[in-house]
Amino acid sequence: MSRKRMSKSQGGLITLLITVLLVICGIFYSLTGVNVGGVFSATDTPASNTPSQPNNFPTDSPVATDAGQAPVPTQQEWWRVYFTDPLTVNDPNNYSNSIEQRLIEFINVSQKSVHIASFEFDLTPVAEALIAAHNRGVDVRWVTDNEYGLDADTEPGNGQFAMLQNAGIEVRADNRTALMHNKFWIFDGAVLWTGSTNITKNGIFVQDNNAIAFQSPELATIYEREFQEMWDGKFGPKSPSQLADQSVVINGTPIQVIFTSEDPALETAIIPLVKSATTSIRFLAFSFTDYPLAKAMIDRAQQGVDVAGVMDKTQSGGEGAELGTLFCAGVPVRQDGNPQFMHNKIIIVDSRYVVTGSLNFSTSAETSNDENVIIIDNPDIARLYLQDFERVYSQGTAPDPAKITCQ
Repeated sequence: MSRKRMSKSQGGLITLLITVLLVICGIFYSLTGVNVGGVFSATDTPASNTPSQPNNFPTDSPVATDAGQAPVPTQQEWWRVYFTDPLTVNDPNNYSNSIEQRLIEFINVSQKSVHIASFEFDLTPVAEALIAAHNRGVDVRWVTDNEYGLDADTEPGNGQFAMLQNAGIEVRADNRTALMHNKFWIFDGAVLWTGSTNITKNGIFVQDNNAIAFQSPELATIYEREFQEMWDGKFGPKSPSQLADQSVVINGTPIQVIFTSEDPALETAIIPLVKSATTSIRFLAFSFTDYPLAKAMIDRAQQGVDVAGVMDKTQSGGEGAELGTLFCAGVPVRQDGNPQFMHNKIIIVDSRYVVTGSLNFSTSAETSNDENVIIIDNPDIARLYLQDFERVYSQGTAPDPAKITCQ
């Protein structure tokens, strides 16, 4: 063989070896993201196999919604906040962009389990989504209230619990005079959904409500323990306390969870948080009859903290309501403008702490019912809750002084 032919042959072999090496590096980089030797430039980077959003979150939902509508700019993919907006999203026959649609999206991506502790239910599309999940092998279970859950299922327009049961999904009730008042959902042991929203036409299309979802197995585990207790028939103040194991930090955000009535939420967490306020307190309250909480807000207002709130008009005029206490102390408090209910149970402190969940600020919620409270230290989440507060506050009106006697 001539030297020229040998050189040509060697050159071809080297080219082949380089090509094979590049292919191996490309495969390795696509699988691991490690750019061996800087082989690939920025414009040549292969697509990563890492999902752009958490696996347990629906990929087609906005990260957060402002008043149930347009996405709010944020890069936080591990939480999502939703608000009802009865003025614009109010047709149960068209649930696009509603909390119902968002909830169905979470159900549809669930692969292992959907465990529910929720007070009321009358949404057929949600029932159908749960049945479809059950039929594909997802463990679907629901704990509800006996009076407002299973007993109410025979009323006109209801029957969704019967749909679940007929499909083989088990539903259990608390069978107590007190309420199983929670509204939380756990998806695949990895996503927690909670807030004030009952899964009903009124809760989503008529009332003012909120919901918040977290991608966090640690937080889901806390709620899963509570769900399992109730599933096993343990309700009310005699339920075992797990309070010492109900605080987590997710991506730098401290979160505390309290379940009543095995643990007091107002006394141990909410009132101390209010007393710690240095700049502002905002609240939205369906039922507010707890005087120590009202006094804590008044005390902070008298020390220069900016305090304001909205109370539901149907509840704030009743016996024991603290509307008059706050109004007479000079706290700017309004009654809501919703023709039906302003159903939120929210406190926002210093534009960073958010208190939400199912707990009304009342004695029965604290000492008898099964409720959940979640306290979140996150300014971005607080910003969204403050935006919805301003919406509800702007629609409210000041109490009629003629109807309030100040002593």
